[in-house]
Amino acid sequence: MAYLTLEQLGAMGFKAVGQNVKISDKAALYQPEEMEIGDNSRIDDFCVLSGKIYLGRNVHIAIFCNVAGGTEGVTMEDFSGLAYGCQVFTQSDDYTGGTLTNPTVPTQYKRETKKPIVIGRHSIIGANSVIFPGVVIAEGCAIGAMSLVAKSTEAWSVYFGIPARRLAARSRDLLELERRYLASENENNSS
Repeated sequence: MAYLTLEQLGAMGFKAVGQNVKISDKAALYQPEEMEIGDNSRIDDFCVLSGKIYLGRNVHIAIFCNVAGGTEGVTMEDFSGLAYGCQVFTQSDDYTGGTLTNPTVPTQYKRETKKPIVIGRHSIIGANSVIFPGVVIAEGCAIGAMSLVAKSTEAWSVYFGIPARRLAARSRDLLELERRYLASENENNSS
């Protein structure tokens, strides 16, 4: 995978971009002036990101993901990630038939839902999952592959299904690994 150079990243006009950020040269980013990307974050091939997006540190977005931040915004907190083919939408047309749909139609003929999405620290979203507008994936959640997340979650839980339902609690052991990783990073930076 080829990544954009520092010069290319700088020329894109991001709102903010951290250190050691890796973005595939095959990813498409629209409105980068609305995007903030934290240290050590990575966006892989064939991803499409658009609108208002905040990625914390050590965030990973795997290939074929779509993150549509729109005007409301998607926040992915530190150490969160999207596996292959995830879809994250902050807005949706009205599917009842009471209004027109799609982006070619003027706003006065449509009724859209527009709500922000938050994906909490240490949350991981399984391959080909979909997250609907207004959902908050609480800290430490694991969402199983091919899940449809239409409602916000409880922290440190495992969810799966269509619609996604809570299956079990999730271990917090990884918090100690995070502490050790950050300590070693701080030691290396002070050397």
